[in-house]
Amino acid sequence: MTPDEMKQAAAEAALEYVESGTVIGVGTGSTANHFIDGLGRMKGKIDGAVASSVASADRLKQHGIPVLDLNQTGDLSLYVDGADEATRHLHLVKGGGGALTREKIVAAASEKFVCIADESKLVSVLGAFPLPVEVIPMARSYVARQLVKLGGEPVLREGFTTDNGNVILDVHHLEILNPVEMEELLDHVTGVVTNGLFARRPADILLLGGPEGVKSIS
Repeated sequence: MTPDEMKQAAAEAALEYVESGTVIGVGTGSTANHFIDGLGRMKGKIDGAVASSVASADRLKQHGIPVLDLNQTGDLSLYVDGADEATRHLHLVKGGGGALTREKIVAAASEKFVCIADESKLVSVLGAFPLPVEVIPMARSYVARQLVKLGGEPVLREGFTTDNGNVILDVHHLEILNPVEMEELLDHVTGVVTNGLFARRPADILLLGGPEGVKSIS
């Protein structure tokens, strides 16, 4: 089974959490795309979706799924998204696709967060995948200096602007032993919009696709 097939298996398993007549939050990235494609087959079951990126909104619209504004929907029953890294404590690193801020907003507004990934994303300690930090452009150098003080090696994501008009610093060589503490620390750096640690609001269920099928961690 290829990694893409494992992602697809996890995405298919997440469809079981979709309840009739609800508005659901949808993430961004290759695994989330599989989930969106699956939603397209059952679009009559839901009232619509809130997308965490322009790319996901476009894909939802291509399937004929109404894309709604979170300001109008209120809280959501379900959010489904992928991850770049995940632990058994359901702490995540996200933002490889650059949509971390909107993803974090939709996750915060959702009653249940189902994270879908292939089993290679499961790690014992977060940080091997560079941690994305979304930054107001004028604060880029200042924030980078603070990240160095924390032991990280920030690298500007060249030629990339977020849907919010900001830049991303990918922080290498951080061993994140206490994800909740690190998330709070980074969010208090002036100029940081948000960071890719999903620890204060972790996933509720982690669905991992593997050669033997999909494993669930909750």
